[in-house]
Amino acid sequence: MSHDSTHRATDWRQSRYSRQVLLPQIGPAGQERLRAANVTLIGCGALGTVLADQLVRAGVGRLRLVDRDYVELNNLQRQVLFDESDVATGSPKAVAAAQRLAAVNSDVAIEPIIADACATNIEQFVEGADVLLDGTDNFETRFLINDVAVKHGIPWVYGACVGIEGMIMPILPRQTPCLRCIWDQPPPPGMNPTCDTAGVLGPLVHLVASRQAIEAIKILTGALGEVRRCLIQINAWTGAMDCFDMQGAYEPGRCTCCGRGQYEYLAAGGARTATLCGRDAVQIPGSRSGVDLDAVARRIAGAAKSPPCLNRYLLRFDVDRFTVTLFRDGRAIIKGTGDPNEARTVYAKYIGQ
Repeated sequence: MSHDSTHRATDWRQSRYSRQVLLPQIGPAGQERLRAANVTLIGCGALGTVLADQLVRAGVGRLRLVDRDYVELNNLQRQVLFDESDVATGSPKAVAAAQRLAAVNSDVAIEPIIADACATNIEQFVEGADVLLDGTDNFETRFLINDVAVKHGIPWVYGACVGIEGMIMPILPRQTPCLRCIWDQPPPPGMNPTCDTAGVLGPLVHLVASRQAIEAIKILTGALGEVRRCLIQINAWTGAMDCFDMQGAYEPGRCTCCGRGQYEYLAAGGARTATLCGRDAVQIPGSRSGVDLDAVARRIAGAAKSPPCLNRYLLRFDVDRFTVTLFRDGRAIIKGTGDPNEARTVYAKYIGQ
């Protein structure tokens, strides 16, 4: 690159980030640290899309987006990177998000990954990351993120929202309590409300994700001393915000994960058939060999109620009372049942073992 083109690129970056660089908390040095940063975001739903948008606009160098799902109409109320065209084409969330983000800031390297984060792949997804961000909607995946973060010493920011309330907690391995210091075990399935069962106020998502993004920016710019070392609880309806000091929960040697180094969720093995809470759907794990989507589309054409939706990433079709979404890796989401056995029967009947 010539001196002139380098100068123009530098001017362009300074113009784009000029209002951010003016902040004494960021400055030119902080902006350069953001530009050199690698971020892994697990989950591109409500929290994840807002988080991704804010970090790409802030100028992080590389963003890896991991999500297992596709865009549905009921996502558009709160998931800001998607529109009706994504619903019509059955776009995977990671891909649709990456396309929007690339149009926002082409200077950021964005890597979409269509996958269910599980014990066999998450270490690959977090490799080289400076911070991990929680955009998930379930505790099992959060406990997995916690395991991999503590094992590799990567800071991460927990976030959750449902109804009108949300929570945020930055976790600095071996400096602050990890997630298992606070909750040793995830709540039983169905115990806690979810967005699908209790709803969620759209603006709450932005409040929670913005707080997560702020803590992530502190971490990435080296301001670790200013990271909020507490559990933050927000009520979007009343405007109340409480910060609970959890440092007393950090007792080296006591916690299964950060104290004794037992990474139970990482050791659990690959993805399993799982009921998706509140969605009347079951996820069937994929396989290393994957599937030929075109061949399956031809095979089920006669049984499908309407022409299947087929793109380079997935095949979606309606049979009987089920909607089946099949991904290229063989993973499938069977909508219309919460019974794993019934879902496996549908999978075997229309896709094969």
